[in-house]
Amino acid sequence: MAKIKFTKTEQKHQQDALKQFQRFLPTLQLKKQQLQLEVRLSLERLSANQNEMRILMEKLSHLFTFFGDPQEAEFFASQVEIKEVIAGSANIAGITIPVFEKVDFTPRQWDLLSTPWHADECISALKEMISLRAAGKILEKQYALLLAELVTTTQRVNLFEKVKIPECKENIRRIRIYMSDQETGAVARSKIAKNKGTARDGQNQC
Repeated sequence: MAKIKFTKTEQKHQQDALKQFQRFLPTLQLKKQQLQLEVRLSLERLSANQNEMRILMEKLSHLFTFFGDPQEAEFFASQVEIKEVIAGSANIAGITIPVFEKVDFTPRQWDLLSTPWHADECISALKEMISLRAAGKILEKQYALLLAELVTTTQRVNLFEKVKIPECKENIRRIRIYMSDQETGAVARSKIAKNKGTARDGQNQC
């Protein structure tokens, strides 16, 4: 516990600090609750994204044989070029997090007569998989940011609840006891001095 001065000024300082901590604590507790909910929802979104990818992989497993041909694999890769991963942002509990919007692919055209019948389906599957992975990476960033903010906010709540507020209360209690003792001592000394003065007056009269 920090060293304090046993004065009225220090007492007021501690009382002001206590009021400030008590005023901010409910806001921090509310933010903590909101972040706990958002972290849980973020984890659910990330899990849903991973599940979508797994389902897509199973659904399109019959297409994987086409990717085994080096020429076809090269053709499919040449038709799927990422131009830009577009992401927006959102404010959650006072922090800015990225939000996936879409993957913008470079437009490609191919001759339908000279390409295999499954080209459209394979290219579409590749684009969907790439989009899901891009979304997953952004969801991971969301989760990491929200979790980090939750940890920081929880630490602040604990600091206020378990350290700062009890410390201020204890300091105020100690100052009050000290000042009360000083006041009692001053009264006692005043009485003793008064009694001595009365005794001297009595002796002088004799």
